[in-house]
Amino acid sequence: MDAKATNQEEIARLTERVRQLLKEKNAVMLAHNYQPPEIQDAADMCGDSLELSIKASKTGAQVIVFAGVHFMAETASILSPQKTVILPRENAGCPMADMIDPQALAKRKEELPGVPVVTYVNSPAAVKALTDVCCTSANVVKVINSIEGSEVLMAPDKNLAMFASRQSDKKIHIWEGCCPYHDALTPQDILAAKEKYPNAVVMAHPECRPEVIDMADAALSTSGMLAYPDSSDAEVFIVGTEVGILHPLKKRHPNKIFVPASEKLLCQDMKRITLLDVISSLENMTGVVKVPEEIRIPALSAVEKMTQYVN
Repeated sequence: MDAKATNQEEIARLTERVRQLLKEKNAVMLAHNYQPPEIQDAADMCGDSLELSIKASKTGAQVIVFAGVHFMAETASILSPQKTVILPRENAGCPMADMIDPQALAKRKEELPGVPVVTYVNSPAAVKALTDVCCTSANVVKVINSIEGSEVLMAPDKNLAMFASRQSDKKIHIWEGCCPYHDALTPQDILAAKEKYPNAVVMAHPECRPEVIDMADAALSTSGMLAYPDSSDAEVFIVGTEVGILHPLKKRHPNKIFVPASEKLLCQDMKRITLLDVISSLENMTGVVKVPEEIRIPALSAVEKMTQYVN
């Protein structure tokens, strides 16, 4: 028996144990689109972080296991305070979310009195608590254009803010944060991929630089990318987002070809959680993420205002 077959048997054994524990604990397992294939395959639901948190809040499960990063587990806790939320690896963070904190945001708000704050969901709960309304990469333009007034402070992703500014008449004050992986993608990377696959359609995430989005056929959230090939006659797609999404894309569209825009689109934090981590956290009920009420309530207001714009 070869090593690959042995590894697949081990994955199947661990997955079975995960499913057993989820049933025993009345738990639901969520996996973000960037998680490793075996984590996505073991989960009850896969998708974008916000849509997963919303769906989990409507289930009868008492425990939410979030295979993602810390701010995602916080969002689940914000929406489901009565449930126990578990992040199987407590050191699974988000570099972008780390580029803003409530103290820095409070100072910036003082410098821009009266200017509404729109915060990307990829942010800490304590930052959401100081926010007027949150947004996703899919609804950022709708959210910003819905706000009264001519100015908005958009945090923490500068690339998402620049993406929105092209589709809004508002003056958008930009926070100097970004996803270091998406921001590292360059036009040269797109050109190199197009040289290999000249007839490919290019999909880019709005967290990418403006000059990269300019070269894309479509700028889409991860859920948008999963759906886009449904209505396209193209056979090959260059994917400008974290490589974890290639797994669900290939599952959903088995007759099409998906290639990464660059191999450097690999988020180490999104790859931290293993099946063993999920098993351990469920057996011992460790890795609990609980947002304090004084933060949760104002953060919930910002998130709820956003949900009317969720596609």
